[in-house]
Amino acid sequence: MSLRIDVFSIFPEMVDNGANESVIGRGRRDGHLDVRVHDLRMTTSDVHGTVDDAPFGGGAGMVMMPEPLFGAVEAVDPPRPLLYLSPAGRTFDQGMARELAESDGFSLLCGRYEGVDERVRDHLIDGEVSVGDVVIAGGEVAALLIIEAVGRLVPGVLGNSTSTDDESFADGLLEYPHYTRPAEFRGWEVPDVLRSGDHGRIERWRRAQALRRTLDRRPDLIEARGGLSGDDMKLLDEFGLSD
Repeated sequence: MSLRIDVFSIFPEMVDNGANESVIGRGRRDGHLDVRVHDLRMTTSDVHGTVDDAPFGGGAGMVMMPEPLFGAVEAVDPPRPLLYLSPAGRTFDQGMARELAESDGFSLLCGRYEGVDERVRDHLIDGEVSVGDVVIAGGEVAALLIIEAVGRLVPGVLGNSTSTDDESFADGLLEYPHYTRPAEFRGWEVPDVLRSGDHGRIERWRRAQALRRTLDRRPDLIEARGGLSGDDMKLLDEFGLSD
């Protein structure tokens, strides 16, 4: 089964090329992801393919017009919800990525210039999504971020289906530290526990490290989980990581 994601943009090649790389590109080629990118100029009638105009009431910049945006979406009839990439939208996070990965498909509308005519917001889209409190030139980079975050959760896209379970935010925690060969590098050694062969202890160590790292770097995530449990405290104590 393939997850369909439609993207509407005035720079379709930018999105299409990005979605052809790495694991997402492989997921497309293997049929797990059906990413379709559409040019918002597809239904314009003038020679320049105009999609923007000056705002009523004056002001700086240009605004994307409703007619070409409605026309492009209606010509394709994409999967819903259709989400407009906007700083005013719901903040995209791992939970939302999982929701979209488990859906029947969704679509993304990439804005440019000063944004879209308000009638697009009122009557065309189903919601808005933000990738953070930053200002970027348009929605294409944000769309690629969402496609990758969602796409890698679709069964079959990643070679190891369990790898997403151990990543940052999967359990409301940051990910534990990773080490690989050599066992010693410039005097810095891999922790003995990881070379012990005791898989139960390794799992406890990793959990404790994830808790400690999250406490230090993202205490808000610990608060969102309701704080540390008694078992969490015992685990931190076991490895000398409690305050």
